[in-house]
Amino acid sequence: MGLPNVNIIFKQKAASAVQQGAVGIVAIVLKDASVTALTGYELHGLDESPQGLKAQNAAYVQQAFMGMPKLVKLVVIPETETDYSKAMQYLETIAFNVVAFPGTATADVTALSTWAKNVFTNKERKIIAVLPNSAADHPAVVNLATDNIEVGAQKYTATQYTARIAGLIAGLPLTVAPTFQVLPEVTNVPSMTKSEADTAVNAGKFVLYHDGEKVKIARGVTSFVTTTEAMGEDWKKIKVVRILNKTYQDLKETVEDFYVGKVQNSYMNKLLLISAMNAYYESLEQDGILDPGKNAAEIDLTAQRTYLKSILGAEVVAGMTDQQVKEANTRDKVFITARQRPLDAIEDVTMTVYL
Repeated sequence: MGLPNVNIIFKQKAASAVQQGAVGIVAIVLKDASVTALTGYELHGLDESPQGLKAQNAAYVQQAFMGMPKLVKLVVIPETETDYSKAMQYLETIAFNVVAFPGTATADVTALSTWAKNVFTNKERKIIAVLPNSAADHPAVVNLATDNIEVGAQKYTATQYTARIAGLIAGLPLTVAPTFQVLPEVTNVPSMTKSEADTAVNAGKFVLYHDGEKVKIARGVTSFVTTTEAMGEDWKKIKVVRILNKTYQDLKETVEDFYVGKVQNSYMNKLLLISAMNAYYESLEQDGILDPGKNAAEIDLTAQRTYLKSILGAEVVAGMTDQQVKEANTRDKVFITARQRPLDAIEDVTMTVYL
């Protein structure tokens, strides 16, 4: 039968969470001659950065810390590696929220994008990958599409600045969006009209622009542009996706760690699980992460009726009341539905002045 499966159907309104997990962990993958095999580091500060990295890679680590993430997980692979396959396999075994591969060649971007989407969709790991010029059309990928980023006398391509953006995203609290965040070290970027910036954002491009005084992020968007019934407009916004990713992971980890194989599948225990979910909703509402009063979990009557028909027969289930369906023995299956409404940030203000 395989391992027990915590099957979380994560559609437009998402699922809930029970315990608040870690946020703000950024993974940075580098190729460097200082190692002969893949080596992982956990860095709590820039002073813990490994010695021997070439200057450019050391600068990428510094960029990641500029965003004040909670933790930097540095993955270094030999410079002779022809691709990132070993790094991608390793990343699937460690916990992080945002990942970047600064300095990656254009030829590697498609494979990295495919990997990020697959991990997000099929491997129950809700991550965000910051990639250069990657029109992935997926909430797992942030498409950094600004090149010629000037920092004093030095210019950076998009791939050379992905660590900076990944660190910034990971370092923001869930109540704050990347939109209009200023990059104080950046002195200039290619000029864009408002119309050009709007077009880029609508195409799922994460772009930087100069407002005449400073360089800032135009809007905190993912590469996702093609909405569906299951995935709507919310998945275009990095702030909202981070909340949905976090709550998904928290719920999955909590159910697996504290319920699967450890708790009798009684009606009372189902209610206790749902109560724990709703208590966490309330805490996220109080923290200003979820919209108050619009988040709740409950037994999924529709799914439970369907399952009961498969073991009791349609005629028997048709004669059962809703309460009887809720209390029915569902063997090792638990069916829960949830409503979740993350709070976005203020980004568009319309003001009418009358004289």
